[in-house]
Amino acid sequence: MANDPLHQFVISRLVPIEIGGIDLSFTNSSLFMAVTVVAASGFLWFATSGRGQIPGRAQSVAELAYEFIANMLRDSAGSKGMVFFPLVFSLFMFVLVANLLGMFPYFFTVTSHLIVTFGLAMLVIGTVVVYGISKHGLSWFKVFVPSGVPAAVVPFVVVIEVISFLSRPISLSIRLFANLLSGHIALKVFAGFVVSLGSLGAVGVAGAILPLLMTMGLTAFEFLVAFLQAYVFAVLTCMYLNDAVHTHH
Repeated sequence: MANDPLHQFVISRLVPIEIGGIDLSFTNSSLFMAVTVVAASGFLWFATSGRGQIPGRAQSVAELAYEFIANMLRDSAGSKGMVFFPLVFSLFMFVLVANLLGMFPYFFTVTSHLIVTFGLAMLVIGTVVVYGISKHGLSWFKVFVPSGVPAAVVPFVVVIEVISFLSRPISLSIRLFANLLSGHIALKVFAGFVVSLGSLGAVGVAGAILPLLMTMGLTAFEFLVAFLQAYVFAVLTCMYLNDAVHTHH
């Protein structure tokens, strides 16, 4: 079981809870989601508690993250889109910290489960729909009718735009889930080769050098993916939120 690359994704109940036939157990996934929130919040509180005029390392990282997301949101949705800054920044920090925590041995990667990433994606799309309709009324549905389209092809364009809009939470969630899942599986497979070959004596130890190097390389690559996928999730969120602010293409 130790070398099973899929065992790391198994949901296990830590505190069994069942109410009315519904399983509400506190699981390892729930635990690490809570740990992610506490770790992200704790870091930001620690980094900004001093608020020095000359920032230290932690404050500099927090300020860079703030400016990074703020500039991304302004570029994608304009100054009016800054109303969504708390949402985008929270999502970015949650995904980033969850990805990084998953790199520690024996830790659980919550973003490697589709139900988690789909929940985050639906939060984004739900915000777009609710805010767009509440702000613009029924005129918000103009986002499905690009300007300058001839009347004869409007019905076909509307169908395409609706399908494209409905596919957003699917693509947003699968992109994050699939990258984290495949990366951790590959990492566990090569690490398993190292352990298996290392137990075969001198010849096995010599043969384990290559998978060991691959494991080291994949580990560095997975840290890069952790940052990259958080960035991609945030930038796509900003692009989608633009439809809640502006009703035209």
